[in-house]
Amino acid sequence: MISPDEIKTKAKIKYISLLQSMIQEIPFSKIIIRGDKTYSKSSLVDFEKEILAISSSSKEKKGFGYTLEFQKVKTKHLGTQDIPIAIYFDSEKDLLKYLDKEKEFAFFKLDCEKIISTFPELKDWAFQNPSKIIQNQPVWEGILKVCFYFKNNPKPNLYIRELPVSVHTKFIEHNKSVLRELLNLIIEPHINSQENDFEKRFNLKYSEPLVRFKVLDKNLSQTYFSGIDDISIPVSQFDKLKLPLKKVLIVENKTTLYTTLTLSKMEKTIAIFGQGNAVSNIQNTKWLNEIMVLYWGDIDVHGFEMLSMTRRHFAQTQSILMDRATFDKFFENEEGKPSTNTTELILNEKERELYELLKTNNWRLEQEKIPSVYVNEYFHTM
Repeated sequence: MISPDEIKTKAKIKYISLLQSMIQEIPFSKIIIRGDKTYSKSSLVDFEKEILAISSSSKEKKGFGYTLEFQKVKTKHLGTQDIPIAIYFDSEKDLLKYLDKEKEFAFFKLDCEKIISTFPELKDWAFQNPSKIIQNQPVWEGILKVCFYFKNNPKPNLYIRELPVSVHTKFIEHNKSVLRELLNLIIEPHINSQENDFEKRFNLKYSEPLVRFKVLDKNLSQTYFSGIDDISIPVSQFDKLKLPLKKVLIVENKTTLYTTLTLSKMEKTIAIFGQGNAVSNIQNTKWLNEIMVLYWGDIDVHGFEMLSMTRRHFAQTQSILMDRATFDKFFENEEGKPSTNTTELILNEKERELYELLKTNNWRLEQEKIPSVYVNEYFHTM
């Protein structure tokens, strides 16, 4: 026999269907809760307890809720007994009061009317997402204001907090999830569908990552940057940089970045501070394809994986100071971090051999452990 908890669970599912019917303007019809009509208990006491449990929450007892329809059934162990054969809600009010959803339903109805009257194209979304309408009940006025602004200004080219919408400054950040779904439908022809980032997807300004680089040629720093040699600029500006460069050196370590200032033969060269993400930031910098790219990373699995990633974007990339001789000379039994890489690496034969050795033994030699005298001699012979 069905229990009171099972009736409640099934009624909650029917409630979602009621919300969807309201959106579709389908008149209410009796809601039936299906349950097990069989009964196998051998104890009359247990039987009476179960009947009392479901009857005590029925409309007959409380004045609202579900109606029970009984039928005399001959049971195996208890003889003929009145067994509930049907459970149903006669009216919308009975279901809402039973679930304590009267206020929620009233707000839902008002919110749906606002949403669909303002943006008829959201009716299907509302039908598919009644729970989201309820979850966002306190903020629908603000959400619709934001959507209305984007409808009339699909390419704002402003920062989020610059948008002339009368909501609090962090409102859009706090409601990005639902706004994304709605704007995908409302301004579909204007979105950048390949972008996942909210600002990029909906034509907003955003805080770009910075590219930090050192100008290793003093003549270049004097001519183009008034002698400044440590510079950080947004990626979009770095992409447009016009300098007479021959080489770019990518390093992953701050100490090594400063070491590069003492290197010889660095004419027409800059050193980019990688920090593990520079390569992904500069992957679309086309002018890098026209010059020599050198990669100087730690001699560990992650260093070679970053080297491979760099080559994936700039095939001409050469590794420096990432060889077996350097490793054998300065390795101090330092442990690295295990690799989780599953992609095929773009390494030459010697690099791959060293990579496998490092991976097998979990070894590591950091860039700054290589003495500057050795580094300068290395670059002098390049």
